[in-house]
Amino acid sequence: MPAGMKPLEKFLKKQTTALTRAGGFGDKATGTSASRRRASLSRVVPFFRETSPESGPAREVFSPDSEEPPCWPSATADIRSPSLSSDEQSSEASLETSWTPLPADTPDNVALALLDSVAGKRYGNCTETLLDDFMLTHPIFLPSDRFQQVLLQQFALETEAREGDGEGEGEGWSGLDGMERKQAVLSVAFRYLETYRDLLQEESEHSNTFPKDLYMLAVQELSRLPELVEDVLKLQRWTEILHCPSEEERESSRKQVRPLFRHFRRIDACLQPRQAFRGSDEIFCRVYTPDHSYVTIRSRLSCRVGEILALVKEKLQYSEDQPTQPGNLILVAVTSAGEKAVFRPSDEAVFTTLGVNTHLFACEPSELDSLLPLPEEIHWSPGDSKLHDMSAEEVANQLVTFDWELFSCVHEVEFVCYVFHGEQARWRPLNLELVLQRCSEVQHWVATEILQCQSLPKRVQLLRKFIKVSALCKQQQDLLSFLAVVLGLDNPAVSRLRLTWEGLPGKFRKQFQQFESIADPSRNHKSYRDLMASLRPPLIPFTPLLLKDLTFLHESCKTFHGELVNFEKMHKVAEMVRTIRRYRSSQLVTDAEPSPSHLQTKAYIRQLQVIDNQNLLFDMSCKLEPKDM
Repeated sequence: MPAGMKPLEKFLKKQTTALTRAGGFGDKATGTSASRRRASLSRVVPFFRETSPESGPAREVFSPDSEEPPCWPSATADIRSPSLSSDEQSSEASLETSWTPLPADTPDNVALALLDSVAGKRYGNCTETLLDDFMLTHPIFLPSDRFQQVLLQQFALETEAREGDGEGEGEGWSGLDGMERKQAVLSVAFRYLETYRDLLQEESEHSNTFPKDLYMLAVQELSRLPELVEDVLKLQRWTEILHCPSEEERESSRKQVRPLFRHFRRIDACLQPRQAFRGSDEIFCRVYTPDHSYVTIRSRLSCRVGEILALVKEKLQYSEDQPTQPGNLILVAVTSAGEKAVFRPSDEAVFTTLGVNTHLFACEPSELDSLLPLPEEIHWSPGDSKLHDMSAEEVANQLVTFDWELFSCVHEVEFVCYVFHGEQARWRPLNLELVLQRCSEVQHWVATEILQCQSLPKRVQLLRKFIKVSALCKQQQDLLSFLAVVLGLDNPAVSRLRLTWEGLPGKFRKQFQQFESIADPSRNHKSYRDLMASLRPPLIPFTPLLLKDLTFLHESCKTFHGELVNFEKMHKVAEMVRTIRRYRSSQLVTDAEPSPSHLQTKAYIRQLQVIDNQNLLFDMSCKLEPKDM
């Protein structure tokens, strides 16, 4: 490491890696995938809670010990997202001068106030912001099932009131005629269906009948209110979209079995453009036995552990290599460092919670202690990197393209579900977990490639190439791979290679110092945030820091006081999600033309071979440059 190069704080190295591993493994070999995901967040609590000296300590919106009604923050209360740039904060402040927050109230009453606002009776010009706030954040305080019930009840309310001689009219709906009420409900319902279309489409295959129920109610009102005919036709289309997929869609879903990257490799699949994962997608995955043989299963991404074990047991029963019938099996995740986590039969969607080189094992409880990582995960072979034959421009372009595909697949609601609900979320943040996994993968890839290289001159060349790659990623506004490469170069096993760093030309040393300063977490990551403020969409942010900001906001303000909802907090959360939306407001396009080796580079970047065992990486480093050198 060159003299004068400012090292990053130790916790950033460790905690960022812990966050990007979408699954934590503690000392106990038990627990649900839920607790593991939440554990991965709890490991970064110091990282998450770090605030700038100017911002002061995290504040509570109200005291739980106070018997007085909560004092809600004003519309200009300074609990803005620390990730917003100064320009964005200024525009937000100007918006909020005319934004009237909903008063503290119960979840159902907040929904009624929203309907009242949409009907044009309250809050004036803030209706669009209010509606967007509610749509993005209502799963935090009002489950979707309950919200759907409220909409159905309010649509039918006037009919029931008329049949009951005027009784049953909602308090917030006084003074509105039946047409205004129903149109307000339909406007909110259409916005809800648009926001959650992909997620509801998956649910509709099983139990979600909301659009159909609303359609039936609306049809009954057509004779009395013919003005609803366009809305009824629109509801009919939504019912068909969510419940009656086309023949092409059904045929495609039957044929498409998607390999989950890192856990089942298939080159032809990795070369295809990335598409968002859904819980109903079928995937291929390998499940290993204690002797390191494996069975390949075909499973839904969201299926329960009990279903996975049933598939494994069925395969083993017909295996010629299985001398005895399998007994009661448990499913265990084993990392490359030998750490183990046992899943419960009721756990769901465990595939995306696995670490970079973590594999699933099925064994009997008595065999748990004998489980070992796969041999290829604990042994390494020195050799020249394929990167020597690839240009930095081509590598950077493929990194940026793949990162954009992954980031574009993340539904904006996944950010809220990941931080606020963990395992209790109605919808799982499957695609977000894969983005976090990719961030960790790129960090370990940088360290792996350098430490496998035995030749000092070639290691220096690799160091130069990685610095150039990071510069190109930054230039193309991919801050995910930019910071992942920088953090990979700052891995202790790499930063201790004194002879390698001394061989680096001064220009590259200076450039890397600048990159390290951007990754510096001091003053609440001020350097990174200043860089973000200078960029315009499209861009790919450093996703772990987005989650840090959302978690800071979540922990600094309470969601409920008794049964009352802090809707001002919901507004702040929605503002952060809208910031993410702005990052993806236009399509990111790379400039470079494909080279003859385009496909080889693409396959390499999308199927990185990495070592994520830090102890093994450090041993490799010491063999290259012993401590006494």
